Amino acid sequence: MKFAHLRVEGESVNRLAVVVDDGALFLDEVMDEAPTDLQDLIERGDAGLAHVRAVVSNALANRTSMTPVSGLRHASAVLRPPHVLAIGANYAAHASELKLRSETAMTVFALWPNSLTGHENTTTWPEEISDQVDYEAELGVIIGKPAKNVSVRDALDHVWGYTVVNDITARNIQFSEAQWSRCKSFDGFTPTGPVVVTADEIPDPQDVWLTTNLDGRILQDASSSEMVRSVAEIISYLSTSATLPAGTLISTGSPGGAGYSRKPPVFMRDGSAVTVSIGGIGSLTTFCRVV
Repeated sequence: MKFAHLRVEGESVNRLAVVVDDGALFLDEVMDEAPTDLQDLIERGDAGLAHVRAVVSNALANRTSMTPVSGLRHASAVLRPPHVLAIGANYAAHASELKLRSETAMTVFALWPNSLTGHENTTTWPEEISDQVDYEAELGVIIGKPAKNVSVRDALDHVWGYTVVNDITARNIQFSEAQWSRCKSFDGFTPTGPVVVTADEIPDPQDVWLTTNLDGRILQDASSSEMVRSVAEIISYLSTSATLPAGTLISTGSPGGAGYSRKPPVFMRDGSAVTVSIGGIGSLTTFCRVV
């Protein structure tokens, strides 16, 4: 199943919907005590998801009217994650082009929740702070049940679903500070979406294709099989030091092709449109405004 947080144009309330083809079925229109958002649904466990599946199946069988997604506004595919964690230098090509080392231990950092935004939203930043704003296509992993000291073998059993992440980065700040959280956590620097797909839709997270299209130019084009550490290894590693609560979003690293490494460099500019696509999930577009 595919889930999204959507709202009617002109309204401020984001509502959880199931997306089927080009239509959206708002859960609060077809079920009593509907989950208010994805985090609420995840916290209801397997039984909660099974109930939603049954309700949606019945609604579709009865040809319940759906709202065209094209007329709706997207919020972040995840709205209240307890943690947003990111893995750096997790593709050898990306580590090499940025002259980063793939350490024996993973490079882990946090993204601030203010950075979350949705598909087709506009991300704005001041030019005096950064004129080196870069894109990073990443597979986002959402934890479904708490993970603590889980083995690599069992790690994927803790995944609820997957989404597309653009880990937008102010490169001048990244390379002038010892940590990476601030350079990646401007308002709107972590677009996610357009949907979260449940784990059964992605049988193997190491077998999806990631692309980035900036202003009509394909700049990243790679398979998740190129990860230095697999999704299962990432979850297992993170769970050794702290419990990963249900709803945690993990951004798993970006393949080669970053704008910073190109000659001349290619950065996101005022008026740019960048689309990150992942096979089996969808395409996430962000519009850019420099002020």
